[in-house]
Amino acid sequence: MYVKLSKEGGVGKVLFDWWQGLVDDKGSRAVLRRAATVTAITLTPAYQHLFRRLQQAGWKEAWPGQNDRLAALAGLLAHVKEDSELALAQSMSAHDEGGDRPLVSELRFLRLLEAPDLDALFAGLRRALPLMKGRVNVLALAQDLIDWNDQVKKKWAYAYNWPDKSST
Repeated sequence: MYVKLSKEGGVGKVLFDWWQGLVDDKGSRAVLRRAATVTAITLTPAYQHLFRRLQQAGWKEAWPGQNDRLAALAGLLAHVKEDSELALAQSMSAHDEGGDRPLVSELRFLRLLEAPDLDALFAGLRRALPLMKGRVNVLALAQDLIDWNDQVKKKWAYAYNWPDKSST
């Protein structure tokens, strides 16, 4: 089941509103931030409450493993501090003010693209989010993680602002 996430309604609105609520729910945020694996996230009350709300909004597991991606997303969203308008890969390749290196290096970005499974992708994104100062497009992260496949990887590769090697 392909779901286009939107802040205006349905699953996207529930997810976005839940993320905004984590600001005030410091206990749940802390539990999710400490959860180092997708399984650990799945076992938290914070994720289970989100999962039930999403089911009420129409979320259905269309294929095995999709709920695990949702759990990974919940864990990652606990590390997001600010919603951004930029595509996720653009946020990764952005530069600090006055800096000339991307926030997420090419090597780290390539490792994300080559992640062999959800756990590796989760761990890599969990390490990348602080490098990005916790600023990402919440629903873009959600959409890409839920839909993670070769098309999403290509979309990221095209959106990442690869440093020009000819000028070095």
